[in-house]
Amino acid sequence: MRVAIEAITTIIWLPLELMVIATLLRGQYRRFPFILAFVVAEFFAVAAEVPAYWAVYHNVKNATGQRSWIWSFDEVLLQALIYAVVISLIYQATARLESRRLVATSVILGAVVFAAGSFLIHFSTDAPSLGTWVTPWMRDLNLSTAVLDLGLWTLLISARKKDSALLLISGGLGIRFTGEAIGGSLRQIALREHKLGAVSLAKGLSLSGSIAVAVVDLLCLFIWWRALRHATPVTVAEKKIGSHSANAGSPSETDSLLS
Repeated sequence: MRVAIEAITTIIWLPLELMVIATLLRGQYRRFPFILAFVVAEFFAVAAEVPAYWAVYHNVKNATGQRSWIWSFDEVLLQALIYAVVISLIYQATARLESRRLVATSVILGAVVFAAGSFLIHFSTDAPSLGTWVTPWMRDLNLSTAVLDLGLWTLLISARKKDSALLLISGGLGIRFTGEAIGGSLRQIALREHKLGAVSLAKGLSLSGSIAVAVVDLLCLFIWWRALRHATPVTVAEKKIGSHSANAGSPSETDSLLS
């Protein structure tokens, strides 16, 4: 059952991922470079995980440990990139604020301190596998990025000039973070129930968590694709003009979008 769900999810996910990458490469990467870095890294992460999952399915020796290590590494890498995505979007949303640098610095420091604190709480050298402590750590980080995304959404909603692309991208992230936090919590409960001997319940909870994560990831990619399709690409010349305008204290027009 799990293998079938993962196969179906991958079949849907792959074209969506390539569509987002293709849209970014048409010019949107200049405005959203961290989104491009994230989706490309996610593509290669999945490509690296597929052989590991296949090996586990065929009961290859030591395959489970290798899959756990690859998954944990990918999760940490992608979480760092999604942090960068959210912070870059907040930086764009605060383009007209005089305290822009202060806001960006506060967000970065707060995110790093929270991530480090959560790591110290959950890290354990006695854990049977990396996933035992990486899963709750990723759950906490998803929660923190969800809070950051909520702040981003508030900034965008309160702005006089609404940025349709940023609103949609932020909304997609909010759905993703919430769903992944729920999925991570279900997986954590599944681990606890498995230790207590409730194997059937643990499998059901783990599967439900995986499905929740897969669905919100697909939905986020679709929303991003729609948002990026209708966003106005930012050229190098426009970036320079926007930079000069910001330095002069006047708002840049390069953030306007076509809905």
